[in-house]
Amino acid sequence: MARYQGKLSGPLLDRIDLHIEVAALPADELLAAPPGEATAAVRARCAAARERALARQGVPNQALHGQAIDAHVRLDDAARPFLHTAATRLGWSARATHRALKVARTIADLAGSELTTTAHVAEAVQYRRALRSAA
Repeated sequence: MARYQGKLSGPLLDRIDLHIEVAALPADELLAAPPGEATAAVRARCAAARERALARQGVPNQALHGQAIDAHVRLDDAARPFLHTAATRLGWSARATHRALKVARTIADLAGSELTTTAHVAEAVQYRRALRSAA
């Protein structure tokens, strides 16, 4: 798997918003797991987040480009330097950084937050790290 992932180019990986590794669960753990959140509740939360984005900027977060990202992401004072440090340490391109910003804005919308905070950015950073670190 690592050899295959190593063949994927950086520009291609930059176009993928979420890089998440999902570990396999043993059957007994899977069958013993408590029930998760109801689909209707997740659907309602996602619809509300999408409506927030559409009301704020007229398009979903994933459709933001260039200066519109800066205008609508609304990072709080601590989130900007945190993102800058993470992007520098991880060697992200501008495209990868913008993708993480859009994911962070979506996380903030799901949480009902007006501002994109360090916690939202940190979660978005985690969603972009998995595939790179496995390669």
